[in-house]
Amino acid sequence: MLRRFAPDDPIEDAHGLPRGSLASAAFAPDVVGPAISGAVRDDAWRAATVARLLADVPGLAADAARAAVEAWNRPGEPIPAAVELVRQARTRCRVALLTNATSRLPEDLRRIGLDREVDAVVSSARIGVAKPAPEAFRRALRVLQHSPASTLFCDDSAVNAEAARTLGIDAAHVPDTDALRAALAGRGLLGERPAPGAAGPESGGVLLVLLVLPDRADAERIAATLAAEGWSPAVVHKDLLAGEDDVEDADWVVELATAPDGRPAAAHRPRLDALAAGHDGFTTGFSSTD
Repeated sequence: MLRRFAPDDPIEDAHGLPRGSLASAAFAPDVVGPAISGAVRDDAWRAATVARLLADVPGLAADAARAAVEAWNRPGEPIPAAVELVRQARTRCRVALLTNATSRLPEDLRRIGLDREVDAVVSSARIGVAKPAPEAFRRALRVLQHSPASTLFCDDSAVNAEAARTLGIDAAHVPDTDALRAALAGRGLLGERPAPGAAGPESGGVLLVLLVLPDRADAERIAATLAAEGWSPAVVHKDLLAGEDDVEDADWVVELATAPDGRPAAAHRPRLDALAAGHDGFTTGFSSTD
C-alpha cells in the first residue's frame, strides 16, 4: 500500500521464463510461508524460489533461475500519494506499518526511505505470525502498546481487514490510494476537523481526542485537572489490549470532545499532544459514533 514494484514481465522475458512464473514460485504457500513467519531468513526464501522455478519450468538452467530471482530481488519504490496521506495522518495520530514480510524488510525500507515515514514497523517475520491470523494483530497491538478500540487498520486485502475487524479493530479495505484517502478523511485524520455536532457525510459525528496513557493514576489525575478547567467529558476508560485480561496490559484513555472555549478538543491538539507525551502517552482522533 505504501510501495509498489515494477512488473515481473520484463525480467521473465529476459530470462526465458513463462509470464507469472516468478510470483507463482516465490509466493507458493510452502515457499513463502516459512519466510514471512520468521522460520527462515530472506536468503533461504530466495533459494527456495530458485528451486521451485527449476521444478516448475522444464529445461530451465540453474544459472538462469538464479539470475532471474536476483533481478527480481528489488525493494520497490514508494507510492508518493500514499506517503503524503501518511504524513498528513501522522500530524494527528501515530502510524505503524504492519506487514507480511521477510527478514529483509528493514533493509528495504531504509533503501527507499520508508522507514522515516512511519512511527513503527511490525513485520510478520519478527513477530512470528502473518496476517490474517488473529494472533498477528494481537502481537502488533502488544508491540505498539495500543488498544483495538482506538486503532484504525487499513489494508489492500479485504480478508486482512475483516480479520482485524473481528478483534474489535476499526478496519478499512483500501485497494488503492483513493480508498485510503477516503478511509482517513472519514475518520477525521485528514483536512479540517468538524466542529462539535457537525455530522458531515464522511465523519459520521463529533470527533473526539483520546489521550492514551500507560498509567491509570496519571490518566485519572489528568482527567480531573482538565475537567476542572472546563473540558468535557474528561472521563477515563480502560482499554485492554486484544487477547489480554490483565490490568497491567491496559491503556488508560482520557476522552475529550469539547474544550473550555467551546471549540472541539481537536482545535487544541498541540497542547494535548504535549500533555500525553509528557506522561509517556500519545493522542489519537476518534469518531464518537464509531
